Amino acid sequence: MRIILAGGTGFLGRALAARLIADGHTVVVLSRRPADAADGAVRRVRWNPDGTVPPAEAGQPTGWAREIDGADAIVNLAGEGIADRRWTRARKQALLDSRRLSTRSLVAAIRAASRRPVVFVQNAGIGYYGLGADEVFDESSPPGSDFLARLSVDWEAEARAVEALGCRLVILRTAVVLAREGGALKRMLPAFQFFVGGPIASGRQYFSWIDRDDWLALVAWALATPSVTGAINAAAPEPVTNAEFAKALGRSLHRPSWIAVPGFVLRLLVGEVADAGLINGQRVVPKRALSLGFVFQYGQIDAALHRALGR
Repeated sequence: MRIILAGGTGFLGRALAARLIADGHTVVVLSRRPADAADGAVRRVRWNPDGTVPPAEAGQPTGWAREIDGADAIVNLAGEGIADRRWTRARKQALLDSRRLSTRSLVAAIRAASRRPVVFVQNAGIGYYGLGADEVFDESSPPGSDFLARLSVDWEAEARAVEALGCRLVILRTAVVLAREGGALKRMLPAFQFFVGGPIASGRQYFSWIDRDDWLALVAWALATPSVTGAINAAAPEPVTNAEFAKALGRSLHRPSWIAVPGFVLRLLVGEVADAGLINGQRVVPKRALSLGFVFQYGQIDAALHRALGR
């Protein structure tokens, strides 16, 4: 397959490009900073998604939109990092715009293509479900009402436009992806390595996660399996509480895990992000992936952390 990977220069994008190439696919990365995707096996194309596509010439797509015409599949990972900084009003708008406009640009390019992709995989988030204590969220659960939930609903709505263009749409609602090289786990490691790691706030809130190799396999499976459509929770089948996760990480690193971080400290440090991503939790299960036959290789937290940390 010839696969277009939008936003393919980050923690997940680089790993996915390598996986797809290893599987024998041709990968083209669309990036605002194509020089950052320094992999000779990947062709890199600059784009600046603003909700539109470059003007056509003689009825033919131009610029980055040329890559869409004749491609077999698109995987969209584009979007500003959710937890990279405080959620000011301007930052919230940037989070929304980076997702909505990039998706809108891809949809416009598909609409203009003479040969359209067969499948469109949209990476989204479990923030769609809002926050819950012991409630179990699967793909049939309704959206929440907080900022991340509203962002997710708008984001997914942009992607759903491809269905009217004949594309099979898969929306991966992704949990916290575990790998040593990036994401949340990389940020957690220093505290545990210096013997000051532990649970966050009460520790009773649920932590939904997925091993990065399982996430990569899930994307590859979604691309290759025609029966996979609609929302799929990219989350391991056994979510754990934050306290259980801290204990598992401590065991993997041979470090203590008893120094709790008070919620008010996190609120002071990072503001509203703390409530959405750390102090409150989500218990999300991959009901549809399991029912459709996907097999998780790292479904338990100890096995996932041992693999991620090379233990």
